[in-house]
Amino acid sequence: MTDWLIPLLTLTSLEIVLGIDNIVFLAIVTGRLPRERQDAARQIGLLLALGSRLALLFAISWILSLTSVAFDLPGWFPGTGEARAISWKDLILIVGGTFLIGKSTVEIHEKLEGAIPNEASSTGSAPGFGRVLLQLTLIDVVFSIDSVITAVGLVRQTWIIVVAMVLTVAVMLLFARSISGFVERHPTIKMLALSFLILIGVLLVAEGAGQHIEKGYVYFAMAFSLGVELLNLRARARAVPVVLHEPHLPPAD
Repeated sequence: MTDWLIPLLTLTSLEIVLGIDNIVFLAIVTGRLPRERQDAARQIGLLLALGSRLALLFAISWILSLTSVAFDLPGWFPGTGEARAISWKDLILIVGGTFLIGKSTVEIHEKLEGAIPNEASSTGSAPGFGRVLLQLTLIDVVFSIDSVITAVGLVRQTWIIVVAMVLTVAVMLLFARSISGFVERHPTIKMLALSFLILIGVLLVAEGAGQHIEKGYVYFAMAFSLGVELLNLRARARAVPVVLHEPHLPPAD
């Protein structure tokens, strides 16, 4: 029993951790939809994430071929003159990371400064349902590549990987609504989540450029920042509000 149970639990736990950035992006993007459509978007988005992971898993030979060189960038490192080989996987990570950085920056701008005028006039107050699903699909593919390669590297039995992925999405479905609601209720948490997405985008671009950054450090920084902000929220909730017994009147002339 331990021959399959321990790998299943280990892989499921790892997939849940790797899926945190996915669910944060899901919460941010679906939060801009009308409230009555958010649940459907979250469920469809997570099912798309599962579908992309399973599709890439069964196309593992194609996934492994993504490590082949797409093109070379001569003189990638300044002063060395050495060429940097860019694989198809690197290219996908760079494009996906750049998309995350740009998307998060636009969201932060709109949160602090208001909607960009030409975008507000062309798209209305909220993005379309199809547009949100397209964004989720694109970013799911980016996140799925590393997830599938990690899973195949840890476990050789395909059925264990499939079960782990299904369990991961089930857990995400269970908590997606509460996490999304929590993010929407607390603007500081939303800003922190957007900052996390920028950090993840930088991580993807760096990995695509051949600069390995240990993800454990990034996840620790994210967890520490979130813990500090949760303590701040708890402290503000317990603070005694100021009650004005008399209405404030401007001084008489």
